[in-house]
Amino acid sequence: MDGAMGPLWLCLLILTALLGPTAPQAGGGGTNPECWRSPLSPTCDSPPADLGSSVFVFPRESQSAHVQVTAKLEKPLNNFTVCLKSYTDLTRPYSLFSYATRKQSNEILLFKPKPGQYEFHVGNQFLSFRVPETLGEAEHVCASWESSTGIVRFWFNGKPWPRKGLQKGYTVGVPASIVLGQDQDSFRGGFDAKQSFVGEISSVYMWDMGLSTMEAVSALYDTPEQTPLFGWNNFPYKIVGEVYLKP
Repeated sequence: MDGAMGPLWLCLLILTALLGPTAPQAGGGGTNPECWRSPLSPTCDSPPADLGSSVFVFPRESQSAHVQVTAKLEKPLNNFTVCLKSYTDLTRPYSLFSYATRKQSNEILLFKPKPGQYEFHVGNQFLSFRVPETLGEAEHVCASWESSTGIVRFWFNGKPWPRKGLQKGYTVGVPASIVLGQDQDSFRGGFDAKQSFVGEISSVYMWDMGLSTMEAVSALYDTPEQTPLFGWNNFPYKIVGEVYLKP
């Protein structure tokens, strides 16, 4: 190395040490540009993924196995919609979607106590919806709620059910722990194996607004018209215990 190159080379080494590598590192953190953008600004603990035609498989009854939705909602909810698809042959009670806060374990809960019936909970109060028994067939449901009227809308396989109402004037709190496949009786815990889900869950979406019937049908086909807080095409999640993501 000649005398002129020596100082230049030393400067380059110092700059490299200060700035670090510019290429992204495997497993690195930071803001993920793939997260859904919304007024609630959820962030992701891990990179979300387009799950496409994949499903979460819950192979057996468990007191611990579940999927955490890792989106972090920063503002309370005065309106929301939850949609998902499930496939199971269970006849006992089970939980599909559980949204808990430290003050309220059943802040939002989508629960099936028996074939042919769903329970939709908001703030520890619930409504029941009777549906056809379709044992051995996949079921898609959406449930929405608005605080100003308390009106709840429910769709089964894209078909709207009669509107009902509960918790007028209520506000769904944050921060929240959102879990698939278990009923939280406490924040991030209190699971009961006899209420655990066994089967397949997919096409999970949540919005901070109500949906029309056309928009609920779009969710059934994984082509949402409105940008969700989180959704199957860009899903932030963490698997805990024996749950598998399969085509």
